[in-house]
Amino acid sequence: MSASLPARRLLAAVLAAGSLVGATALPAAAHDDDRRDRRAARHSALAIGDVQHESRTRTRGGGRAVNDLNREWVEVRNNGRQAVELRGFTLTDREGNRYRFDRLRLDGRSSVRVHTGHGRDTRTDVYQDSRRQIWDERDTATLRDARGNIVDAQSWGGRENHRR
Repeated sequence: MSASLPARRLLAAVLAAGSLVGATALPAAAHDDDRRDRRAARHSALAIGDVQHESRTRTRGGGRAVNDLNREWVEVRNNGRQAVELRGFTLTDREGNRYRFDRLRLDGRSSVRVHTGHGRDTRTDVYQDSRRQIWDERDTATLRDARGNIVDAQSWGGRENHRR
């Protein structure tokens, strides 16, 4: 049994309208996903924790002043439950000094201190191997993921300390 011409025209019109509505809804859904991704990045489990800037100078035998760069550090915290692989993440200051994480899996609810000086990397302490101070009295520490997206930033020493 074949449908009449008016019935076929009506069916074609309904199908065409459905296609237009579907095509129009797709970009909106994709846009919503992009917004959700940006919100997720803003609410990352990783954050900059405590900061100890400007290493203190102390005196060694013979009265020689020594700057202990390992007393200068920035803490990166994983406030989430899941471990995060930090390979490729970077920690930078306002002057462009950069520390790039190699292989480090940061367990959930744990932290790692990034020291300015020299030492042997462990799960809780890594070293930039710098011979000079990096973190100043007024500075900003910025943590970026492996793609270069800002995960967290913290400034200090201005009129007020703040996060970005």
